[in-house]
Amino acid sequence: MRAALYMRVSTEDQAKEGFSLDAQQKRLEAYCKVRGWNAAGVYREEGFSGRSASRPEYERMMSESDGWDLLLVLKMDRIHRNSVNFTLMMDDLRRRGKEFMSLQEKFDTTTAMGRFVMDVIQRIAQLESEQIGERVKIGMARKARSGDGPMGSGHPYGYVYRRGEMGVVDYEADAVRLIYSMRAEGRSYRGIAETLNETGVRPKISSRWSGQSVKNILENPLYAGYVRWDGIVRKGRHEAIVEREEYERVNGAALPDA
Repeated sequence: MRAALYMRVSTEDQAKEGFSLDAQQKRLEAYCKVRGWNAAGVYREEGFSGRSASRPEYERMMSESDGWDLLLVLKMDRIHRNSVNFTLMMDDLRRRGKEFMSLQEKFDTTTAMGRFVMDVIQRIAQLESEQIGERVKIGMARKARSGDGPMGSGHPYGYVYRRGEMGVVDYEADAVRLIYSMRAEGRSYRGIAETLNETGVRPKISSRWSGQSVKNILENPLYAGYVRWDGIVRKGRHEAIVEREEYERVNGAALPDA
């Protein structure tokens, strides 16, 4: 059996123990070894929500489906958090003659019962995700308007939370400044990522930088001392890593005065 190993982390997932890209990959590879399966492809998705099917590694995996027989994930919400997208994917897999398996839920598509139970679980996961999202959105919008408090979970690169306050991690902040400096020189996202990987600068979550992870840092006003949520951008109370003018110059967009 040739297995495609798909793993994903988004901003909201990065702080959850056991859900890093490396942790997911290690468990999936170990399972393949036990079953005697061949890991025909490894697809690592960083910084994308499971609510959308428009993800580069997901799309690449599906375009390379001739090279694998089964799609293997650690947990069903790693592949989709939307029941409609999940159903469309399952229909697509059936048309291609491919199987699906979630390691944690221990369900597969080889039986009618397995297909039914997976559909129920996916719908419950979507309901839970939407309810959490509604509650979080209300609280985060309030914080964004006031500029008070961290925007999101986890520890964004360059910062660490201590007793509810966000402090700068010096060596990570140096890397952030280097990223902005290289972008100001006209370097591409991928080119910056390659330079960071070659010089041994490590990201916080995964083992290597990607163009997307570089882009996320460059486009995040957090590093200029601002907070952003749902289109609201306000001056934050944390220490900026780059000057506001540098952020605006790199992104070609002005930040609000307050």
